[in-house]
Amino acid sequence: MEHVEHVRFGDQLYAIIVRASFREPGIHFFSSPELSQQLAYMNHPKGKSIEPHRHNKVTREVHYTQEVLLIQKGKLQVDFYTVEENYLESRVLGAGDIILLCSGAHGFHVLEPVEMFEIKQGPYSGENDKTRFAEVAQSEIRVKGPGL
Repeated sequence: MEHVEHVRFGDQLYAIIVRASFREPGIHFFSSPELSQQLAYMNHPKGKSIEPHRHNKVTREVHYTQEVLLIQKGKLQVDFYTVEENYLESRVLGAGDIILLCSGAHGFHVLEPVEMFEIKQGPYSGENDKTRFAEVAQSEIRVKGPGL
């Protein structure tokens, strides 16, 4: 099974999926520096110290909300769409999987009761934050990859 998947359509990165099975020592950044949301995995041995630090005030310009979903329990189907609202394909996430949604559009179907965390830039600006549109017909769903 692939532990990390960069979901691309054409030359556009839509998402980064890190499966629960990913295990590597040290620090691994999955997102590129130009993304407004960063995703990293850290695995340190007992006794490792991380030097005390604070984060400096840095002005950043964010044009689109990027979100991270961490699946605690259950199964979630993620449907990928273009910004023009055309369906592309789907992936299934399970417990322990994490996804960074980078671009395009997306929808979700809960396949098993799900508990998850959502992390994204704030503050939330209500309905101004998103454009809703009709989902693809269930008969047209194409799921790729593990997690079925």
